[in-house]
Amino acid sequence: MPNGDIVSGCSDGVVRVFSSSEGRWASASELKEYEDYVANQALPSQQVGDVKKSDLPGLEALNDPGKKPGEVKMVKNGDKVEAHQWDASSYTWQKVGDVVDAVGQGRKQLYQGREYDYVFDVDIQDGVPPLKLPYNVTENPYAAAQRFLESNDLSLNYIDEVVKFIEKNTSGVKLGAGGDEYVDPFTGASRYRSGAPTQAPPSTYMDPFTGASRYTGAPSQPSVQTTAPVYQDPFTGASRYSGANSSQPTSQSITSSSAKLEVKPVLPMRQCLLNMQANVDGMRSKVFHFDDVLRNEISTSVLAMYPEEISTIDDIFSYLAHAVNNPSSPPPNSPNTASVEAVIQIVDRWPRDQRFPVIDLSRLLAGHCPTAFEAPGVRSRFLETLVKAAEWNAPWTAPIPKVRQTNSYLMLRALANIVQHASVADGTFLGELFIVLDRAPHEMLTLQQRQTVSTLLFNVSTVYLQTPFDESHRDQHTALVLRVLQKEKEDSETRYRALAALGNVLYAMKTISSSSPTQVQSTEISTTLESLPESFVNEERVRHLLQQTLSFL
Repeated sequence: MPNGDIVSGCSDGVVRVFSSSEGRWASASELKEYEDYVANQALPSQQVGDVKKSDLPGLEALNDPGKKPGEVKMVKNGDKVEAHQWDASSYTWQKVGDVVDAVGQGRKQLYQGREYDYVFDVDIQDGVPPLKLPYNVTENPYAAAQRFLESNDLSLNYIDEVVKFIEKNTSGVKLGAGGDEYVDPFTGASRYRSGAPTQAPPSTYMDPFTGASRYTGAPSQPSVQTTAPVYQDPFTGASRYSGANSSQPTSQSITSSSAKLEVKPVLPMRQCLLNMQANVDGMRSKVFHFDDVLRNEISTSVLAMYPEEISTIDDIFSYLAHAVNNPSSPPPNSPNTASVEAVIQIVDRWPRDQRFPVIDLSRLLAGHCPTAFEAPGVRSRFLETLVKAAEWNAPWTAPIPKVRQTNSYLMLRALANIVQHASVADGTFLGELFIVLDRAPHEMLTLQQRQTVSTLLFNVSTVYLQTPFDESHRDQHTALVLRVLQKEKEDSETRYRALAALGNVLYAMKTISSSSPTQVQSTEISTTLESLPESFVNEERVRHLLQQTLSFL
């Protein structure tokens, strides 16, 4: 505050003002009441680190002064472990709470009659009871995330965010054995990768959707209503999830060689998977910072943005800042083809290690402003520019430079966002896209890149459900999907999205276009599906999807 006071708002719903001016202090009795309140708080052990009671000192340790303000010391007091913080102003240790076991610290949690390693509370809205997110460290976090979203009628577009939440709050669960590590292009810090463990910072309990300590459904307003929720099925658009194109859940009999199984239809999956979230302010700062760097260096000043480009990019960021936080009510004056052309020009001429925030900007532009790409040839120019910027056509020989890995990953995410409407099937864009994807050896891609390729192929399959494209493009798409299923050795989610893409196309061929794969294609598909790893096939979500996919052959 202007007078130097500090205002705090805490999870207990109380606003407190801290002041260095004694004249504005509370009374002695009120201060004592506050200190007692703080001292009686229970602190999860994961918030202060692993605690081994036998190694902790007793209360006598509080006779030694602290080394710095705010230092925390844990001591034994009988059967309890207390946390004390050093107050340099009063030169005393202040008790800040009792340390208790955190959820998941070696204790099973009971939920709906089953034991889980973790049962998280996820608040969907203030005043509404939290949702329960159960998870066992031995299960696939994507399966747990999908189960949570479907059981609570939440969009599957949130699946990646829920997985990030699970892995952050369980100190990371390793799915694959990849050795590569992805670095956040904006902060330089490590980001989520489903093939490597990530360590949650102390005292950080991250909400899967907003990144805050409480889930609000969206950065500015709740996405789940307290009463009469209006929910659209992520696959059919119906008001309740049914997995197939009907308004009520149904079951379908699928006969296999060994048994007759009653499974819930999951195909077709009509909703594409888009990555629409971002720190728009951070992205904007990085773009204009790099622009200043280029402008202030004689050798690169000609690469800096032109005045009209600065104005256009600023308008794009202003639009996206609102659209990202309020996706249901985007502002008027959406970016147009000229906006896309400006981004293309900047990506094309900026140096390889400074173009990544503009590539990521193109992802948001593609996701939130799909009509800006409708003009003839725009998607093809966009694809050509990103491929060049990511050095996608360069030889794929190890080791791949980190900057190339980052730019390629961001390129794939942008392309996944651009494939969301039937209009992408017009013209030559899809054929060009498939040729680009075919150039990169699957085994040379990082885990994030492979998963994004699989997402991109899945999104193409949702377009095929809207408007079946020509046979040559369908065959290219099927070949790429089968390559993912054949070559993916680590990640279950990468396989799952590819399998869903294959199922969508086979469903559309049988029910919409009244066609069928050739004998050669059917044989390759059957052989590929039969050779899928047993650990993958045994996942419940995979088993149902696989059964239905095979039924369309």
